[in-house]
Amino acid sequence: MQRAPALFVSHGSPTFALEPGLLGSQLTALGEQLASATAIVVVSPHWQTCGVRVTGAPHPSTLHDFGGFAPELYSLGYPAPGLPALAAETAGLLIEKGFTALVDGERGLDHGAWVPLRYLRPAADTPVLQVSMPHNLDVGSALRLGEALAPLRDRGVVVMGSGSLTHNTREARVTREPEDYAKAFAAWARGAVLAGDITALREYRSHAPSALRAHPTDEHYLPLLVAAAAAGQDTARVIDGGVTYGVLSMDCYAWGMH
Repeated sequence: MQRAPALFVSHGSPTFALEPGLLGSQLTALGEQLASATAIVVVSPHWQTCGVRVTGAPHPSTLHDFGGFAPELYSLGYPAPGLPALAAETAGLLIEKGFTALVDGERGLDHGAWVPLRYLRPAADTPVLQVSMPHNLDVGSALRLGEALAPLRDRGVVVMGSGSLTHNTREARVTREPEDYAKAFAAWARGAVLAGDITALREYRSHAPSALRAHPTDEHYLPLLVAAAAAGQDTARVIDGGVTYGVLSMDCYAWGMH
């Protein structure tokens, strides 16, 4: 079985589902290379729990876990199947790495999962599982979470962290040129990812330019660390997503893809 890639995707705002921008078509082209994947496991900051949970529903629902957006967003769905047996296996891998983990048979897919997946796998024909982020996840445990999920790649399962390369929503504006600080942070992250510099990525608060302004809180950055840890020694490929709303970098990374 071919080893599946590890991915980091920037999902930005829920409006990405309606506004593909620079990134949407590139994710679709990337997703065509995932046709042989047995499943996709997604870690998103929009599901945080005590301990770790894994979606185990055979047909997970589409969660519209946001408010105040265009009405048409709430009619969108993503009917990908689940895979309960893989959910149990995934929980077992997490437990082996010291996490408290259980399978949640009711939880659906939040927008951090289904919005980018609508571009990656628009036919919704690949099983999808979601893994929650513990409330107390930090840079160290995010790396450990990625390491725990890494063996799934040898079974054809894509490990995908979904966040935002920059995420200061308080400064987001509909009409604004990309802010210099967002571009600078994205450029720094690109250099660190391409160099495989896990130490710099882990210590981004002290290494990256405008780290606090780019990420007032950590949760949308941590999926990058999950994906990078799941990638191991594989080489990264950059998907340039540009900057939306002036401050949300949509850059993505794929490891283990030729």
